[in-house]
Amino acid sequence: MKFLLFIFLVVFTGCSVSNNPQRAQIRKLQKGIIKEDTSYVYSLPYEVNKKHLLVQGYFTRLTHKERAALDFKMKRGTNICAARGGVVVRVKEDGNRGGLKKKFRKYTNLVVIRHDDGSFAGYWHLKQNGALVNVGDTVKQGQVIALCGKTGYTMFPHLHFIVWKFSSDNQWIQVPTRFKTNKGIMYLHPMHIYGNAGE
Repeated sequence: MKFLLFIFLVVFTGCSVSNNPQRAQIRKLQKGIIKEDTSYVYSLPYEVNKKHLLVQGYFTRLTHKERAALDFKMKRGTNICAARGGVVVRVKEDGNRGGLKKKFRKYTNLVVIRHDDGSFAGYWHLKQNGALVNVGDTVKQGQVIALCGKTGYTMFPHLHFIVWKFSSDNQWIQVPTRFKTNKGIMYLHPMHIYGNAGE
């Protein structure tokens, strides 16, 4: 029931959209207007041959208006995999609460991985004590790193995935990500189901 309410809110609430300049560029990438082929191709952050619904995409309404982030609906305890290899730089797994109020944000469990190009990937809303890696660990693309949960600012269990980097003057920059899927290599669209096709 909560998930159906969430879908209603995503589709029907508010007509305002983000004014973030990245939004227009991402829309062009999604539609293939920009023939971009130099960015890293990520694996979907779950196991090979598994499929999940993308419930929120880049700069979508509700909670992503200012975020180039992705929300994959998953059951509690679902294995979350590294979308790209790197080194674990942050782990938080002591949160035990979740809800659709900002006061719950401090309970978010997460894993952050730094990639070899200096970018970072964040995996949010993990299960309490659900991190399967430690700070300093080197992980490979596709490696199971955590278990999905419902901690922090969330209505239902899902994985919130976001990639970012810092500019030369230390400005935080969000990075849109393209993935290898069962439908080909692409930038994902909300309310579509994507399967992890593996290597």
